[in-house]
Amino acid sequence: MAKSDLRTTSLPTQVSTDGQLPRVALYARVSTVVGQSPEMQLNELREYAARRGWLILSEYVDQGVCGAKESRPQLNRLMADAQQRRFDIVLCWKIDRFGRSLKHLVNALADLNALSVAFVSLRDNLDLSTASGRLMFQIIGAMAEFERTLIQEQVKAGLRNARAKGKQLGRPKRIVSVDRIAALRAQGASWRAISRKLGVGLATLYRRLPDDEMV
Repeated sequence: MAKSDLRTTSLPTQVSTDGQLPRVALYARVSTVVGQSPEMQLNELREYAARRGWLILSEYVDQGVCGAKESRPQLNRLMADAQQRRFDIVLCWKIDRFGRSLKHLVNALADLNALSVAFVSLRDNLDLSTASGRLMFQIIGAMAEFERTLIQEQVKAGLRNARAKGKQLGRPKRIVSVDRIAALRAQGASWRAISRKLGVGLATLYRRLPDDEMV
C-alpha cells in the first residue's frame, strides 16, 4: 500500500466527552544509537494518529535503551505526564517497545487504565479502549500471574533441594571471640565501636559476655 493510500484509509474518529479531539502521546524506543532510528516507528504512529483524527500532544523517544533496562527516561516522563492527565491515549509501535517485562507491562497498563488513559499498540492490533482489547489485557494479566507463580515455585524448589543437600541457607553465622571483645573493652573501646570493628550487632556482643562483664 502506498503511503498516500495509507493516510486516506477510513477509520472511525473518536471524540472526547467535551467534544475535543482525543490527545495522544506517542512512544518509541530503539535499543542502539548506531544503526537504528526511531523515525520508522514514529512515522507509522503519526500516520495512524492522523487517520484516527487524534491530536498528537507529545512524542516520547528512548534511543539507545535496551528492553530490559530498569530506567527509561522518556517512558518515566510519559507515565508522569499520564498522572497529570495531559493526554487521553498512549500509542506505541509494539508492546515489546513499551514494556521491559511482562510484569512491568501489566503494571503500567493497569496504571494507565486507572487514570482512564487508553493504550494502543499499533503492530499488535491492541486497543485497550475496546472490548477485545480489554479481553487481551486480562489474558496478559493472567500470563503475568502464571509467570510469577512459576518463579515462586522454582525458588521454593531450589531451597528444598539446597536443604536436602545439607547446605546452610541465609547469612552465615559470624564467630565472635569473647577474648577479643574483652581485649577491646580493656583498651577503652565503647560497645558501639566494638560492634563496628567486629561487624556484629550490639545484641550479639551482649549475648557473648556474662552479665558481670557488661560494664
